[in-house]
Amino acid sequence: MTEAKNTNSIIPAPPRGFPEAEFEARLARAQRLMAERSVDGLLLMTEPEVRYFSGFFTQFWQSPTRPWFLVVPASAKPIAVIPEIGAECMARTWIDDIRTWSSPHPSDDGVSLLKTTLTEVAGATGRIGIPMGRETNLRMPLVDLEEVRGALSGVEFVDATDIIRALRMIKSEAEIAKTRHICSIVSDAFEALPTFIHTGMTDIDAFRTFKIEILGRGADDVPYLSGGADAGGYGDIISPPFGRVIAEGDVLMIDTGSLFDGYFSDFDRNYAFGHATDAARRAYDVIYRATEAGLEAARPGATATDVFHAMEDVLQAGGSLGSDVGRLGHGLGMHLTEWPSNTATDGTVLEAGMILTLEPGMSFAPGKVMVHEEDLVIREAGPELLTRRAPPELPIIG
Repeated sequence: MTEAKNTNSIIPAPPRGFPEAEFEARLARAQRLMAERSVDGLLLMTEPEVRYFSGFFTQFWQSPTRPWFLVVPASAKPIAVIPEIGAECMARTWIDDIRTWSSPHPSDDGVSLLKTTLTEVAGATGRIGIPMGRETNLRMPLVDLEEVRGALSGVEFVDATDIIRALRMIKSEAEIAKTRHICSIVSDAFEALPTFIHTGMTDIDAFRTFKIEILGRGADDVPYLSGGADAGGYGDIISPPFGRVIAEGDVLMIDTGSLFDGYFSDFDRNYAFGHATDAARRAYDVIYRATEAGLEAARPGATATDVFHAMEDVLQAGGSLGSDVGRLGHGLGMHLTEWPSNTATDGTVLEAGMILTLEPGMSFAPGKVMVHEEDLVIREAGPELLTRRAPPELPIIG
């Protein structure tokens, strides 16, 4: 196969934030798509969508109390409709029109202000797009949304998922640089892991130590850290650690979604302690080769389904007893998981600039699974690995 290029050996940290030209380009692309679909405005309310168009970046989204809105008109800059507590932070972005109210307000938490703004954008009979499809959600009380819709009875509210999906799936070089950087940080931490994780530690201590290692190497946060450890292999890979002591013969998998400047890495690594069973070694070899097949398939013009089948064929030929996780990787960016999904049914055509994970997994014995994951960006000449490729054989610690 053609070897995937990996350019993350020594990578300086990219600049934080984006120049105004980045947001101007995003807005122009959005407004072209809006014009094609006769959409007069977009109503956005989740953290990644608001941040994507504005640059508004804060951890205050962790509080579910206050709603936040960004309205994207058909031919002007976005309008922020936000609680007053966020005005100063929003004023540091490229957004000029910032409309605020004192929140939380039990009887009118931004609803009147939002209704006025949407009427300005869409008139009495226009069309407002809201992401309504899969992998989207509403971040406002449903009763408030119904009040807005009722007050704007002549306005049509339509699904804008395809607009947001088309925009966010294709990353700019500045976005790719942030993902590449956090992948490099976590790759370094994984390569150092055998020096600080050992038998006799609990899985809680191991995971905590690894998280601290990633943070110490320059990550902003490690919001996702999961995995499993058990004799000869592992089963459950999404539960938090629970205090099990790591012992000789265990196989450990750690999967982390770490952040730099609001962009995620998402990949895992496997390790055996003392020795590995033949079954575990064989399973690791199969998922490694499945990843190689995914890399070969991940090219512009192919589909997410093509990538899925390339990996699944290797897993089946390697003796997989099955997998019910639903997909073998996904998109990556401002969310830990984004569109598309590497499944048998996702026909999304891959384009240069998409960031994907390849995540083949298989059951190789009753109650035992092996999962592997790498991150890449689709390039015209072939995939570019953003992670540093895992070793071809299952690493042994001790």
